[in-house]
Amino acid sequence: QVQLVESGGGLVQAGGSLRLSCAASGSIFSINVMGWYRQAPGKQRELIASLTSGGTTTYVDSVKGRFTISRANAKNTMYLQMNSLKPEDTAVYYCNAAVGVVGYWGQGTQVTVSS
Repeated sequence: QVQLVESGGGLVQAGGSLRLSCAASGSIFSINVMGWYRQAPGKQRELIASLTSGGTTTYVDSVKGRFTISRANAKNTMYLQMNSLKPEDTAVYYCNAAVGVVGYWGQGTQVTVSS
């Protein structure tokens, strides 16, 4: 079992920055991949960034060059640094951890970008 708790969301003006955090606990040494998803109103949840246990990162095109996924192993925490935010980045952001074929989710954190 893995427990995930996100924090760091909020309201920001377009062009601003936010950093999301995802604190993991439980069987964290079994995690293969961690990722950040987001779900905008009326849209499906989408994977926007992922980080493997080996350190490989991937990003969806819409956030490349603006968002950075990272982790601090000593703190069992994953981050999403979001820069140059746009109104279309408004969504609930979720942290995900995969242990084999089982995925664990955090509760989500709201990010709202005003124009």
